[in-house]
Amino acid sequence: MTHVTLRSEFETLIDPYAPVAQIGTGFDFTEGPIWHPVDHYLLFSDMPGDVRRRWDARRGVTEVKRPSNKCNGMTYDADLNLIVCEHATSSLIRERPDGRREVLASHFQGQELNSPNDVCVHSSGAIYFSDPWYGRMPVYGVERPRQLGFQGVYRVVPGGEPKLVVERNLFDQPNGLCFSPDEKLLYVNDTVQALVRVFDVNSDGALSNARVFASGIRSELEPGLPDGMKCDQHGNVWVTAPGGVWVYSPRGELLGKVRVPELVANLAWGSQDFRTLYLTSTHSVYAISTRTGPRHEPYMSGRRSSGGATSPGPAAAAPILTDGELRLDPNRCAMIIQDLQNDVIMDGGAFADSGAPGHAKQQQVVENVRRLAETARARGVAIIHVWFVVEPGAPGVTLNAPLFEGLVDSKAMVRGSWGAAPVSGLEPRPGDFVVEKMRMSAWEGTRLETILKATGRDMIINTGAWTNMSVEHTARTGADKGYFMIVPEDCCSTMNADWHSASINFAMQNVAVVTRADTVIRALG
Repeated sequence: MTHVTLRSEFETLIDPYAPVAQIGTGFDFTEGPIWHPVDHYLLFSDMPGDVRRRWDARRGVTEVKRPSNKCNGMTYDADLNLIVCEHATSSLIRERPDGRREVLASHFQGQELNSPNDVCVHSSGAIYFSDPWYGRMPVYGVERPRQLGFQGVYRVVPGGEPKLVVERNLFDQPNGLCFSPDEKLLYVNDTVQALVRVFDVNSDGALSNARVFASGIRSELEPGLPDGMKCDQHGNVWVTAPGGVWVYSPRGELLGKVRVPELVANLAWGSQDFRTLYLTSTHSVYAISTRTGPRHEPYMSGRRSSGGATSPGPAAAAPILTDGELRLDPNRCAMIIQDLQNDVIMDGGAFADSGAPGHAKQQQVVENVRRLAETARARGVAIIHVWFVVEPGAPGVTLNAPLFEGLVDSKAMVRGSWGAAPVSGLEPRPGDFVVEKMRMSAWEGTRLETILKATGRDMIINTGAWTNMSVEHTARTGADKGYFMIVPEDCCSTMNADWHSASINFAMQNVAVVTRADTVIRALG
């Protein structure tokens, strides 16, 4: 099944030919997918069947709770307690790992809620949930009269009563909701109105400045309406829609459509790297690999309420840009120092006539990389030196491009020679890694990804020579693989300023966060 690309950005988020795999089927109507970040399984609900199930790669689908009070949306709080929207009880509840049950919200101003439907958790601990009346309809809930005369969105804080955070008559049937990566925005969709609204989240948790973010999410040709909704790490909004899932940019532009064989009710990212999108789709559950992950939810840190130690869950948030300021988690970062070897950028090196030594001096690339590496090491960033190294005579180097022909003709980068050695000041330190290659990209034929996965790094600070060749190729491939690429442009150099500028200002802008060394140093804290 081919997905639909409407803007080129869509293909940075998902392969347009990515297969949609069915991981379970034969259900009545699936909803509420949520991935456990420590134990690595997917929970999902089946409202008409009044059952909750789980799926993992080893055991497949198993039943975990029946009856389930016709539960719908689910998530975890920061302590990995399960937060559940129950249709049959018109309640939002918390289930602790030991089975204890706590009602978080069941009434508003003395009247029963309609039927909490979907839920998300703010980093402050506040919980936001939607309250349409689907759970008072036959099949999807328990048929009974409504007590409230409107369908709202609520916020509840620990120990508090639910507060209505939208105008009473703004929504017909509020449904999916999600925060932007910086939690400054809350998106809420309306199934009946076939649109998504966005609100500013005030410092006190209240919502303001309601406006329509996307509308017309319907089709006369195929079924599907706004239901479940998630925000990815870049701020794009993924919402269920006709034919599958529609993806909108933070500016409200429709980027593309993920095609799914059945009507999709909800979605959630999971798997160990949070790069698999799970889709609850009427009678089945599907999984599809993506090139992006979710915004970093509080539960993804993976600590348990019991206080027992757990390994951190994979964090999937992108580098955070707040008011123009970059923030990076050093424990998720690796710094690549690539091709900064004597033959490449030094006077007297094999490629000195290319102009590379002059541009390296102009960029002050050695000094900038050295001081950035010192800060990075001190903060716990993994330092990975990537060297181009060949044996005498360059066996195994194919002469399929001028770059490789020039390398062989110049007898450059030969193991043990001065030319292959790192430039003075950028020698490996204890604890650094060294990766050898014989191509432009740091990924091609190397153990780079093995090191990144073993050390749990998904953000790459990409430095070295040459900007428009090795650095750019590494950034492009890294982006394709789902890594966050950060390129401090004053830590890169090439043959001349024009080539450097063309790469930095055009090609790199589409695959990396382009910045400067001082900004990265501040971002590491």
